Amino acid sequence: MCGIVGHLGKFNALDAVLNGLEHLEYRGYDSAGIAYAVENQIFISKEKGRVSELKKIIKASSSTLAIGHTRWATHGEVNRVNAHPHSSQCERFVLVHNGIIENYQRLKQIYLENYIFKSQTDTEVIVNLIAFFSQDLSVEEAIRKTMSLLEGSYACLILDTQQADKIFFIKDKSPLLLGISSLGVSFASDITGLIGFAEEFMPLEDKTFGIATTDSLEIYDIIGLKKETKFKKISVKMEDIDKRAYDHFMLKEIHEQPMMIRKIIDHYFTKEEVRIPERLLHTIRQSDKINFVACGSSMYASYFAKYFFEKLCSIPSEVFCASELVYSTPFITKRPFFIFFSQSGETADCIAVMKKFKKQGYPILTITNTIESSMVRLSDYALELCAGKEIAVASTKAYTAMIVVSAILARAVHHAKTNLKNNLKAVSLAMERVLENKEVCMRIAKELVLDRDAFFIGRGIDYWTALEASLKLKEIAYIHTEAYSSGELKHGPIALITKGTPVIAIITQEGTNRVTRSNLTETASRGARTYVIASKSLAIPEDDVIIPNVAHYLSGIISAMVCQLIAYYAAVYRGNDVDKPKNLAKSVTVE
Repeated sequence: MCGIVGHLGKFNALDAVLNGLEHLEYRGYDSAGIAYAVENQIFISKEKGRVSELKKIIKASSSTLAIGHTRWATHGEVNRVNAHPHSSQCERFVLVHNGIIENYQRLKQIYLENYIFKSQTDTEVIVNLIAFFSQDLSVEEAIRKTMSLLEGSYACLILDTQQADKIFFIKDKSPLLLGISSLGVSFASDITGLIGFAEEFMPLEDKTFGIATTDSLEIYDIIGLKKETKFKKISVKMEDIDKRAYDHFMLKEIHEQPMMIRKIIDHYFTKEEVRIPERLLHTIRQSDKINFVACGSSMYASYFAKYFFEKLCSIPSEVFCASELVYSTPFITKRPFFIFFSQSGETADCIAVMKKFKKQGYPILTITNTIESSMVRLSDYALELCAGKEIAVASTKAYTAMIVVSAILARAVHHAKTNLKNNLKAVSLAMERVLENKEVCMRIAKELVLDRDAFFIGRGIDYWTALEASLKLKEIAYIHTEAYSSGELKHGPIALITKGTPVIAIITQEGTNRVTRSNLTETASRGARTYVIASKSLAIPEDDVIIPNVAHYLSGIISAMVCQLIAYYAAVYRGNDVDKPKNLAKSVTVE
């Protein structure tokens, strides 16, 4: 969730790190800080708020080496003291940290009882442990000794004021990438932090320790054995993380969805045949149950995947919330198969579940937008979403891509001769038509601006879309919303309907059209302000948003886009920070 950037080399390190931190702003944060070297001295600047506020207090114009951090508070309130970097009590070591140290209180009691701590963070324990052990050990040995004691997750960049030409780095569970170019060495929590300053990159493995200088790069495991380096070319370009003419990344990413679907088709189809490794397909066919594991929007997309596999492949399937599955083991069949959905591929809860079932030898597939991620490295198989970089915290195109890719996978598993390819092309065209006529979404959004509560209802596929629609409106418009299967209204939720309460019905399935309309009428009779999003073939003149007809099993993609637009404009009209909603992070890297 926090962002880390570091650089040393021929670039101005201050520019490299500050630009990198700005590229990582989408991850979510509440304070920012930087430590930088000028003439072999280390200076620290940190500030509550955005990176733009941090820039105002930095006194230097250039630096030979720098490490920076954007913090999403976990231990201690949001303030300058708790912001990173943190320094040791002796002020020799300076450190930035992404992750959570679960045993930091116990380590304080055992090793640091006489130390005075300035902050409320767990991070300060790490930097003081390094200082404590360096009294009797070399710096390298002190860092590795500290690593051996830490329980939890960490990615850290460390400076030693007595060796101000080096960056020490350690990594376990939290993501950390190493980038190189002819002009220097860079570090970042994800690829966007490296763009413009590195040409190649390498994801660091768990329990890694290393030392970087302008002339050398050494990488070891926790006991000091040297590790090989395998760098890959960075394919993400600056234009991929640029808003271009759009006001927000979220609006840009909503508009990118039609073209994204065409890219997915090109990636996975050769004429009418699906290109997916036969070994993966064989393993899925041999399974007696598919277990989908995900969080948030990815979990709601998983309901569509469950539907595809049960209806098309006749394989029993179940959707699990990753954060629950970490601590409770469900009934496991004899030949289970696990499919994980994650935009970032770094979702901490998913990784915890993955490790749990990997130990038991169960086959695992990750479907992600980030093919060079921790989840991919842990998996037996991986499929790429091909959505392109998603910057806005609220997922739009990655959610859509998960539905599309899971439909393609189910079709490949079944060997079915279907019209899926043409149906997906029709979805792409239908999305373009929605975007051409989004004024009605803007009108609904404007009417929601002053509301405190709202409800989405639907049945079957439309209920799953309602769940995602409700999440979007919560995330960025800060309107309290709930999604219900419309048949559940009379079992309790209808008690919440008062005069003027907005209730939005999603209707794209012929079999549930009439009953959902009946349920909506029941809310109207209690004073609700009702709206209908309906497929053209099911629409009546009074409906608010009429969407083009597509294959019924893909209709949720179109209705979800409508709800994305409503949420986006509601957030804009309320004056919210659409791309970086409060308290949220793009990549949830801590449990």
